[in-house]
Amino acid sequence: MESDILDVLDQIGYDGPLSDEESLLTACGRGFISSEYVSLLTHLLTRLTRVTDTPAGESLISDDPDRWRLDLGRLLTEFCCPYKDVTSRLANGDVKDTKDHLKILLFLASELQAAEMVASKPAPDADAQWNPSLQDLRAICKTLNLPDPIRQETRDVLTAVEKQVCVLLEQLPETHIRHPAFKGSLDDDEWNKLEEINRVLSAQYECRRRLLIKRLDVTVQSFSWSDRAKVKTDRMARAYQSKRYSLSFKSSVSLAHVLAARDDICNVVKTSSGSSREKTACTVNKILMGAVPDRGGRPSEIEAPPPEMPVWQKRTDGGGRGAAGRYGGGGYGRGGYGGSPGGSRGGWRQGNWRTGR
Repeated sequence: MESDILDVLDQIGYDGPLSDEESLLTACGRGFISSEYVSLLTHLLTRLTRVTDTPAGESLISDDPDRWRLDLGRLLTEFCCPYKDVTSRLANGDVKDTKDHLKILLFLASELQAAEMVASKPAPDADAQWNPSLQDLRAICKTLNLPDPIRQETRDVLTAVEKQVCVLLEQLPETHIRHPAFKGSLDDDEWNKLEEINRVLSAQYECRRRLLIKRLDVTVQSFSWSDRAKVKTDRMARAYQSKRYSLSFKSSVSLAHVLAARDDICNVVKTSSGSSREKTACTVNKILMGAVPDRGGRPSEIEAPPPEMPVWQKRTDGGGRGAAGRYGGGGYGRGGYGGSPGGSRGGWRQGNWRTGR
């Protein structure tokens, strides 16, 4: 629970004395006796009442601890705090457990985060300003040094954009902009099919992006497994999360890129070319590796393994009884093991094994 509280406090911009886990647990263990804990609660409640326009926010700053707890319990009830057992025990001063104080902090911090997100949402009449097409048009006008198109007719804006583009093209050399890669024309059905193809490809690209970003998350997470990195987990998270949130799962390629593509897009330049290496070369590339152990792996130098069993040979004449003939006779007679009782191996086994002589 304390990790969730620290994450929420970091996201709402709190940088006070309870920004680490040890200080937070110590202050919550002392409860309302801790000035840092009371100061954090006052800070959260003041911001929350200001965002939500809740009255009686000034009464939070009071020197009387009993009155302060009463006001806190009343405000938690007004905000529909789900921990009803904690709010009911606030008036009696029976909240002394560290977990109960953590619950109060978690609720207030989460409620403040949600209230600020709702307050920052644009009004319904301003939804048009967040239209992606309008945002692209505003970016075009900003690039061409034209007025903001938010209060202009679309036809007038497009006419002004066309005139400005024609003026700029006349000032450029003839070979500055190459010919378009797509020189044909499509009807409505063909454009719809092309849009469907781009939609399918974008779904595939999104799946691949999610896989790569998940690999990145797992790799960065593995860096914190060492003992030296465990004490710097918060510092690593702050450095990584800002860059991680800038990565998008969805592809930004649209049909506009088809029309904007020039004929030089077919000229594939290798990543090892001189023009590419001017921007990708770094000092790491100049480090040469020393001698490395030979790991083998060459099939032509591997010897064949020895046979696991002897080679089978064809039976020859005169050796039909095998070892039995060498031990004084053949067959399985009264001597037991392949020979006669007198002097053969089978007789020895029969006499000595059974009588012990």
